[in-house]
This record gives sequence, C-alpha cells and structure tokens, in this order.
Amino acid sequence: MSHEHTHLPELTRQITRRMAISLVITLVFVVVEVIAGLVANSLALLTDAAHNFTDVLALGLSWFALRLALRPSHSGKTYGYHRAGILVALFNSTTLVLIALGIFYEAYKRFISPPEIQANILIIVGILAVLVNLGTALLVRRGSENDLNVRSTFLHLMGDVLSTVGAVLAGIVIRFTGLNWLDPLVSVFIGVLILWNAWQIIRESVDILMEATPADIDMQALIADICAVKGVRGVHDLHVWSINQSLRTLSTHLLTDEQMVSGGTTIQSAVSVMLREKYGISHATLQLECVDCIQPDLYCDITASNHDRLH
Repeated sequence: MSHEHTHLPELTRQITRRMAISLVITLVFVVVEVIAGLVANSLALLTDAAHNFTDVLALGLSWFALRLALRPSHSGKTYGYHRAGILVALFNSTTLVLIALGIFYEAYKRFISPPEIQANILIIVGILAVLVNLGTALLVRRGSENDLNVRSTFLHLMGDVLSTVGAVLAGIVIRFTGLNWLDPLVSVFIGVLILWNAWQIIRESVDILMEATPADIDMQALIADICAVKGVRGVHDLHVWSINQSLRTLSTHLLTDEQMVSGGTTIQSAVSVMLREKYGISHATLQLECVDCIQPDLYCDITASNHDRLH
C-alpha cells in the first residue's frame, strides 16, 4: 500500500502537466476556429468552437482539482480533497448539457433557413481540428481510466475528435453537392454525442456523491469472500463507497469467536489484503465483535441509529 501511495502523487503531477499543455493548445485553437467559423458562416465550426471552449473550461477545472487533490488531509478535511475532482466532473458534464441544448436551438434555426457555407474553409479547419483535438486527448488519456475528473475531460476532447470528423465529412459533401442543410445536421449529431457523454459522467458522479456501492462490486460475492477468511464467522454493518473513482472505502463489523487481540489483528490483516487485491478497496475499517455478543444487521440503518441518539 505504501508503494502505491508513493507513486500516486507523482502520477497526478504528470497528468497535471500534460493537462496544462492541452489547455494552452486548445485555447489557441478555439480562437482560430471561431474566426474560421465566422468567415465560412458554418454553424458546425462555431459549434465545435463552443465545444472546444468548454474543453478549455474542463481542462482548467480538472487541472485545479488535480492540484487540490495533492493537498494533505487535515482536521477539517479528514479525507483530503479527493472529492474536488468529482464536483468538477459533475460541473463539466452539466455544462455539456447546456451546450448541447444551445446547439439544437441554433441547428433548428438553420434547418428553417440554411445559410451559404464556405465548404473549403470548413474542410481545412476541420482537418486541423481533428489533429489538435486528437493530440490533446492523447495527452490526458493516461489516468482517465481510474479518475472520473480526468475521464470527463478526456471524453470532452474525444467528443471533439468525432464531431470535427463529422464536420469535415459534411464540408466535403457540401463542397460537391451544395447541400448546406448538412451543416446543421452534423451539429445535431454533435449535440447528441455531447448529451450521451454528459449523461454517463453525471450518473457516475451522482453515484459517488451519494456514496453508492461501486457498480462493479457484487455485494453477495464480497460478503462470501469476507466470510471465507479464516476466523470470520459473520459480517454486519457493512458499507462500501467511493471517495473518488479510484479510491474505494469499506467499513464493517466482523463477527469472530472470542479470542486474544493478536488473533483478531491477524484476521483484520487477512481481510484487508483480500479486499485490496480482489476488489481494489484500499481503505477498510474493520471492527471485531464476538459472535454471540450482538444481534447482527447486515446493512446498518444509520437513520434509525441517529433517531435513537436524538431521543
């Protein structure tokens, strides 16, 4: 465990540096794309520029959250600042929803009255956008598998890659057919893609903030594995939740036969190793209780417990 925690801050610093580089590149390109979109009179390019600008915001907020997560825990924040990334992911995905709704409105107006599109500019800038977006996405890709904050930013950027590919294809078709209504049609597809990505992040962010059990953990299998550890007679008051996407926490009471403290420590150690290696749960609080001393309740009703305390 100490080996993991030693390398985690360094990995975070590497991701932060790459994210800062991506932010600068994306910001410069947003300016270029806005100018090109206005000259070409292309909603697809202006839409992509707006999406890219949300990437700038996403990259900036994600960078800040990663820096914040490096701060140590203290008496006021005993879990540290790891949830900052989840708040940023939720904010980023919510702004994506608002952007998508704006895209749909602008596309509707252009379906009613399609303007003339400068297809050559749309194609050239679109190809440049694909290269820029793909490059910045690859810069932040490492670490996105286990960090929802970084993944929300990575999805922002990969969404841009796909949307600009669509804009380029639309420009090519418009160049040879004059079908200007394809420009807002591509914008609608971009909006749908944005909404889909946003929904995935919103759902996972809310689950973490609500301290839901991680989706890939089978609680019945987890209970069976804990009870299979030598010396464990039962489990109750079991809670599993996430601090962020990569930091999982568990607390439970383990029922054992009456024994020496040293024997209980051996059981706790065995359960902790199993949880870490099989379920990726890096922090487990395990309380030992004599099997005949208490009536177990698998999932403790903290509402009822709090009600009893207040009365």
